[in-house]
Amino acid sequence: MLPSHTLNIGILAHVDAGKTSLTERLLFHTGAIGRLGSVDTGDTTTDTGELERRRGITIRSAVASFTVGDTQVNLLDTPGHSDFIAEVERALGVLDGAVLLLSAVEGVQARTRVLMRTLRRLRLPTLLFINKIDRVGARDEALLADIRRLLAPAAVPMTSVTGLGTPRAEVVPYALEDPRVRERVAETLAEVDESVLAELVGAGADPGPGGRGPAVEQVRAALAARTADGSLHPVYFGSALGGQGVGALVAGMAGLIPPAPPRAGAAPRGTVFAVHQPPNGERTAHVRLYGGELRPRQQITLHRPGADGADGSLTGRITSLRVVGRPPGDDGPLTAGNIGVLRGLSGIRTGDRLGPAPEDPAGSALFPSPTLETLVRARRPAQAAALRAALLALADQDPLLRARPAPDGATSVLLHGEVQKEIVAATLRQEHGIEAAFAPSRVVCVERPRGVGTACEEITKRGHTGPWATVGLRVEPGPRGSGPVFAYETELGALPHGFHQAVEETALAGLRDGLHGWAVTDCRVVLIRSGFVGPLSTAGDFRAVTSVVLRRALRRAGTRVHEPYHAFEADVPLTALAPVTARLAALGATFAETTGGRQSWLVSGHLPARQVRDFQLALPGLTHGEGVWTSHPSGDRPVRRAEAARADGGAAGGRDGAGSASG
Repeated sequence: MLPSHTLNIGILAHVDAGKTSLTERLLFHTGAIGRLGSVDTGDTTTDTGELERRRGITIRSAVASFTVGDTQVNLLDTPGHSDFIAEVERALGVLDGAVLLLSAVEGVQARTRVLMRTLRRLRLPTLLFINKIDRVGARDEALLADIRRLLAPAAVPMTSVTGLGTPRAEVVPYALEDPRVRERVAETLAEVDESVLAELVGAGADPGPGGRGPAVEQVRAALAARTADGSLHPVYFGSALGGQGVGALVAGMAGLIPPAPPRAGAAPRGTVFAVHQPPNGERTAHVRLYGGELRPRQQITLHRPGADGADGSLTGRITSLRVVGRPPGDDGPLTAGNIGVLRGLSGIRTGDRLGPAPEDPAGSALFPSPTLETLVRARRPAQAAALRAALLALADQDPLLRARPAPDGATSVLLHGEVQKEIVAATLRQEHGIEAAFAPSRVVCVERPRGVGTACEEITKRGHTGPWATVGLRVEPGPRGSGPVFAYETELGALPHGFHQAVEETALAGLRDGLHGWAVTDCRVVLIRSGFVGPLSTAGDFRAVTSVVLRRALRRAGTRVHEPYHAFEADVPLTALAPVTARLAALGATFAETTGGRQSWLVSGHLPARQVRDFQLALPGLTHGEGVWTSHPSGDRPVRRAEAARADGGAAGGRDGAGSASG
């Protein structure tokens, strides 16, 4: 008998908090696997890649399932390292709820705060699991205070611990039937639930038999409702390695996180959130379905946003379909709420969707795009083409790992961090047999037009009267976040479709290298004049003239370089306040707020991304090891330095030095 409903729940945490170990324990506890795997021995269920097993970290999101009662739970074990935040971003888009892990020893860490901030913004139902209660130095009440102060004000413990910080640590579930437990839970609920608050106020005014506060069922219903809307966060203590507290967590997952209601309509609607393709193997794709059904041999059309904002599509036939959690041989359809593994669509990519785009697409701009760029070259020149093909294949699996040709046979790759660079290098070596050399990473900037610039050019050829190709373009600033947009003021149809396409593609491609070598964004390129001589003009003529006209219009508009910034918080001792703020100011920080008391102060503000690592390295020395730093990307600002051009000289604009100076 199939479960009556399905929950898709993500396991998220700071690196090394124990996500994969908890996933393994949950599968073992519920009977989904017969033996426990270990991260140390490299035999866990969800870390299947050789690199994951060897390094002991999760790189790709993996799905495993178990059943509790009439509920099937699909667990998504996501990476914890910040370099793989793109994997986390895609997982959040298909989840019904989340379990956020904290270590009882390390407590609230920098990545924990970033993840929780995003989970609360999405109002995604989230349970907190405090792991490692059997480790020396484990905390409970002090850690709960930190959680309420730094993560979630309405956090309510659902279990307690005896023997904390020893191998004898045990978890005791709270029972709402106990009046003292019910009162504590109701007091936290009252912060986010008016009906419970009213009952508590009434009980205080009438302490007699009829005024004892909310009943068990009211508290239980309010607990489920406020967890479901993301305003309350139940907290569970336990140990993934020892198994303590896992049963209570499983009960909380099944009882407090609601399944998403299926969307109306018979047509399938869903999202591709992971793509895997081993070398010389067939590509598989994980799809979360929100509505309709999918079956083997069904023809489907996938939609994807193009680089220019237009909607592209891919049509193909599903050759095989496996529904996660179903027994082998079950060829039933993939239904709403479930996750399936598709084969047969060779061009399928992460982020493709079935059906129209949702009004508020989950996973869209939850985390920022990569801000580091590196140039990659094959150590053996004969492998240059194979290297580029391999990097493009990896980018297909991870759209935020952007790869494109660079000068002198190199390939430009955008990354989230240095660990990700190491993983890419190891993947190229082990799976593709390519030894690659990576240039030192540098922060990625963008350019935006400073004003409006127009230019027009005609191509004429000897022996012919009249221009073979005429193109006039206007470059102007666009709204923040709009990206590059191509528009027409000429009449559509004035040029043959192939010529229109040549002009648009060339203009958008030309924006990838601005006047200072960075990509130009948040701008409009408008075709204001066009002409041709049929049948003599060619698409090549229009590509050539468009490139020249765009460059001239950009120079007349001028561009300003913007560099990425991080919003930061530094919790430092009072004695270190002066040297910390002085160092931050020297690195170009702007300050938002400085608050504190006798022991410690919290300094917040914004810092150029290129300076973050330097300050992180300096903080322990400035604070005698007591400072705590958290930061996350927060947009960009105009650079203050004159040296805005790319140092690699990779762009034509970077070489000709044209355009307006930044800052």
